[in-house]
Amino acid sequence: MAKKGQNASLAQLSADMGRKPPQALEIEEAVLAAMMLEPSIVPDVVDVLVPDCFYDQNHKRIYEAISAIAARNDKVDILTVADELTKRDELEMVGGYAYLSMLSNKISAAGHVEYHTKILLQKYIQRQLITISYSVQKDAFEDTLSVDELLDKSQQEIFGLTERNMRRETSKIQDVLGKAIAQIEENQTRKDGLSGLKSGYSGIDKVTYGWQPSDLIIIAARPSVGKTAFVLTMARNMAVDYNIPVALFSLEMKDLQLANRLLISETGIPASKIRGADKFNNPEDWNILNDRIARLTNAPLWIDDTPSISVFEFRSKARRLVKNSGVKLIIIDYLQLMSVPSEMKSVIREQEVAAISRNLKAIAKELNVPIIALSQLNRSVDIRGGNKRPQLSDLRESGAIEQDADIVLFIHRPAMVGEPEDYPGQTKVIIAKHRNGKTCDVEMRFVGSQAKFIDSNNYGEEPDFVIETRGSAMNDLGESFDDSFYK
Repeated sequence: MAKKGQNASLAQLSADMGRKPPQALEIEEAVLAAMMLEPSIVPDVVDVLVPDCFYDQNHKRIYEAISAIAARNDKVDILTVADELTKRDELEMVGGYAYLSMLSNKISAAGHVEYHTKILLQKYIQRQLITISYSVQKDAFEDTLSVDELLDKSQQEIFGLTERNMRRETSKIQDVLGKAIAQIEENQTRKDGLSGLKSGYSGIDKVTYGWQPSDLIIIAARPSVGKTAFVLTMARNMAVDYNIPVALFSLEMKDLQLANRLLISETGIPASKIRGADKFNNPEDWNILNDRIARLTNAPLWIDDTPSISVFEFRSKARRLVKNSGVKLIIIDYLQLMSVPSEMKSVIREQEVAAISRNLKAIAKELNVPIIALSQLNRSVDIRGGNKRPQLSDLRESGAIEQDADIVLFIHRPAMVGEPEDYPGQTKVIIAKHRNGKTCDVEMRFVGSQAKFIDSNNYGEEPDFVIETRGSAMNDLGESFDDSFYK
């Protein structure tokens, strides 16, 4: 349905341009006549056209009456349409019974109706685009909206128009099964045994089968445990080792800080030298730096360090990255630092976080790429006695995060909460929610000197990869880490 004021803005803009709005009145008459004289075509027309597809207001009223009759599964003809209009006090308004009878003379072959409905739909879309452009012009002259909000509003209106006029055909089960078999055949040809994107962490990939398109993945931990190091290592693995385009939105750290972390991880050069506390006295350090930096320079990795980015600005940038740069995975560090536009603001922060979470899932589905968002945990995990493994309820500020997420991972380092380690840097990645798979623990290692995580079997002579399957997704976890450089 047209929004209030759209007809006025359309008329104003048309008057300014000295041109009539796109319309096809004779086609409108032919379609209405065909519907009243050939009731069998009514469902097909109603499935395609909305009342606003009729430019003439009287034609729109007649179409609304026909649609109401069809919705009740009653027979549509001139008499029932006249009766429905009478109940609505609109019969005389549209020209009375005489006008309905006159329409019957406008009918062409019923087989032309499908073609005629396409014409009406085209004219409607043209009018909607004119209305949207008028709205954009009007908003552009105002100072109440930021540029980012204006761009997002414009994109949303265009996208919404496209969505409203895209019709999905009902699929027969054999067609759907055919697509499923084709996907299975494609997966069978992959030597890695995965169906999604490699994360670079083989232990996690064995459980998730790779990051799946349209999934929202939440990675949570207490501050300073290594959330950023975890996703930064993963982004590096995917971009450098597998040439998978990745975008990282860093709301907390500057791009230069992230670049320094990547250099430490890639070269093994101590943080003290990268930061300048210690000097490059050994020429070999420069050789290693220059040699290893080439791999990072050529990697398809994008970093955006816009602080407090709004969910609308994020969506706009994500669309461009996916469309123009072929980005296959998007990471956000971290969710609670995102902002919402003024119309979505609430005195209750949980409601804002819920709106952010809901929008992130919608964006992942729209772009058909996995989105990984880091999240904080409530402080209650610190004061909880006994085992400090987190529960899903520990996700900070909103239970909606758990609801919207397809996968929830917790990073747990036993040494950080005074628990004994089985080996240096022991880390448990706890898969606490997995919508399409099992929940379990994956053993990993944290290498503090390089600020990165690795699979447990990639470290000296220590044990190979281990999975500890758990019966419940509601697990406890807690962690801490003192060196803020590696948080």
